[in-house]
Amino acid sequence: MRGAAIIRFSADLPPMSSRGGGLENPGLGTPRRWSMPMSATEVRDLSKEFLEHVYAIPEGEKINQCIQCGTCSASCPSAEAMEYGPREIIAALRAGMLDRMFESNTVWLCASCYLCTVRCPAGIPFTDVMYELKRLGVKKGLYAKGTPNAVMARIFVDSVQRYGRNAEMRLIRLFFMKTNPLKGVGMVPLGLKLLKKKRLKFGVKKIKGIEGLRKMLAAVEEEEAQR
Repeated sequence: MRGAAIIRFSADLPPMSSRGGGLENPGLGTPRRWSMPMSATEVRDLSKEFLEHVYAIPEGEKINQCIQCGTCSASCPSAEAMEYGPREIIAALRAGMLDRMFESNTVWLCASCYLCTVRCPAGIPFTDVMYELKRLGVKKGLYAKGTPNAVMARIFVDSVQRYGRNAEMRLIRLFFMKTNPLKGVGMVPLGLKLLKKKRLKFGVKKIKGIEGLRKMLAAVEEEEAQR
């Protein structure tokens, strides 16, 4: 099932505060101080855990068939802005340097467009692999201090769990509250223009069948707890 890792990523995160929709805890581990490199044992254990989850993805075992052709990196619309291209993730895994991926912005710039997955000659579900890296990074706090992408991902996932869809106004409000409130103030004029054009809404309605979605996420969470 394509996108299985996205569901796993959603289910693996702890709940946010329900009081006033605020963030009691953003659901992120404490950012690691990257001035203290991981030991070889830590990297080995990290790589082992990562591969266990990748192998659980449908066709995830195909990650071993990567021929380093670079098709994924050439297809990626975000590759130019990434510190390491998608191809280099597998190269780092094989070289025992997976920790470098978490030091970089690579994982958090993935646009989830699935071009890498569709075009990979080996059929590697690479977008799902990226989600496994995000999940592991959030769970263990393996992201550079000040990385806003992890906070946004957490708020987005929480909105989907609550409403079955993204709540743009809520996401924007909580994101700037947790990262840079002053920058949020500077975005007010743009927000007003979007409201005027009806591109933003104050309220958000839950999707039909939200309970079905929640049951699916709960089932994945239960499976993860048993691993």
